[in-house]
Amino acid sequence: MDRPTWAPDGVDMTKASPARMYDALLGGSHNFEIDRKAAEMARQLVPDLPRLALSNRAFLRRAVRYLSDAGIHQFLDIGSGIPTAGNVHEVVQAIDPRNRVLYVDIDPVAVTHARTILVGNDHADALEADLRKPADLLARAADSGLIDFTRPVGVLLIAVLHLVQDHEGPRELVGELRAAVPTGSYVAISHLSSAQRPGDAARLGDLSENQSHTGIRFRDRASITAMFDGWEMVEPGVVELPLWHPESDRDLHETPGRSLGLAGVGRKV
Repeated sequence: MDRPTWAPDGVDMTKASPARMYDALLGGSHNFEIDRKAAEMARQLVPDLPRLALSNRAFLRRAVRYLSDAGIHQFLDIGSGIPTAGNVHEVVQAIDPRNRVLYVDIDPVAVTHARTILVGNDHADALEADLRKPADLLARAADSGLIDFTRPVGVLLIAVLHLVQDHEGPRELVGELRAAVPTGSYVAISHLSSAQRPGDAARLGDLSENQSHTGIRFRDRASITAMFDGWEMVEPGVVELPLWHPESDRDLHETPGRSLGLAGVGRKV
């Protein structure tokens, strides 16, 4: 199996990666054959799965614009995945070129590609780190020079917490991030959910156990809402992806009542 020039040495090309599967669902090119096969198997189980990927990406763009309007000028994007159209730095630096973005991912392919497209951008960078080791992640974020933890931060946890297993304490990990940022900071979370379509969620969860290193946890609304403990929720709270501050019909990639994802934004007070 030939290794693409953009794939770092040591990356396992025989196991699908959630970041690269997501890239494949979005029509990206930074994925391996195993990722495309896994994404296609998932799409065969749930044919509207690519619409979920688009819906999640649209939520990300709306959320970062909301945070920017709220006065946030630095963004810590944890579990950022493979950069694609509508990257966080593109959105927020179009508003203010001085806005700073630090991408963080556990997948070296995602980090390598992000660093490549960020060459020459002094206000954005990427690092390889693990959300499940928050102390290390936060220390390295501070060392990057891009994130000043004495000033409000926009913490982005977009489609990443469902990759954290129950025994790894996703709710507690969000709490550790909240403790590290000052008053006035925000968190934006999107998460795969079993709330609307438990049957499809179960099928996709079973598939993920067999296709990737990391099983996906489709959680119910109460479990996802609990991740915002200690944050003041921004209206309308935790809702289906297309229902969080839609800006036009173009944001309705999924039919309300049918979304496989929930999302919300909270503020530290």
